[in-house]
Amino acid sequence: MIDLNCDAGEGFGIYNFGVDKALFEYVTSVNIACGFHAGDPVTIGKTVEMAIQKGLCIGAHPSFPDLMGFGRREMNLSFEEIRDYVMYQIGGLYAFAKSKKARITHVKPHGAMYNMAFKDEKIARGIAEAIYLFDPSLVVVSLPESKLLSIASDYGLKTAREGFADRNYNDDGTLLSRKYPNAVIEDPEEIASRTLSMVDGKIRSISGMEINIKVETICIHSDSPNAVSIAKRVREEFAKHGIEVMGLGN
Repeated sequence: MIDLNCDAGEGFGIYNFGVDKALFEYVTSVNIACGFHAGDPVTIGKTVEMAIQKGLCIGAHPSFPDLMGFGRREMNLSFEEIRDYVMYQIGGLYAFAKSKKARITHVKPHGAMYNMAFKDEKIARGIAEAIYLFDPSLVVVSLPESKLLSIASDYGLKTAREGFADRNYNDDGTLLSRKYPNAVIEDPEEIASRTLSMVDGKIRSISGMEINIKVETICIHSDSPNAVSIAKRVREEFAKHGIEVMGLGN
């Protein structure tokens, strides 16, 4: 059993970004941008509605306050700022979900916040405390062996280890930075193969090293040029190998 997730609602105003509607046919959980790196009230509301119509698990996708940089720039913030920014964003999404009699099931940080929480205890603790104070039933999504998952467990929170079939990995299990041209993989066949490997607990790093990786959820990026073809191909391979999918909140 595995969850397939995608980041969603990452447009802003009249600008669309990603292929949410088509991609929602294949994923089981969605992580909705909460306005700090992308998204606005109308976009959030529409994305929540689409997720409900497809029966998907809805998660918050909070970020550093970096709309200009799409949340991909590192920031030096205090523990209190991180905690309060994350809680504020979860609360915004919660209002839309509650208004439609739906619930939030998980939280997955975005961009630089996500990557920095792999090693930075202050950031990880700020995120975990925000989730714990808001709703300790929420699932925390992060890379395996991250500081965030470790601290979240200390708070008694449920966690889900995440893999990225369309991203290259460093030897230490972190994601290869997007500043490198080969950070993102675009070939649906290669991605489908890597996804199956992840389900089996293995992935090859950029250097060719085989890394042991145990994941409960796998992300397909909605901003990939052929994201829908990738998701469709992954689901075909899952069906072929008898792999069942289930959302993070089920």
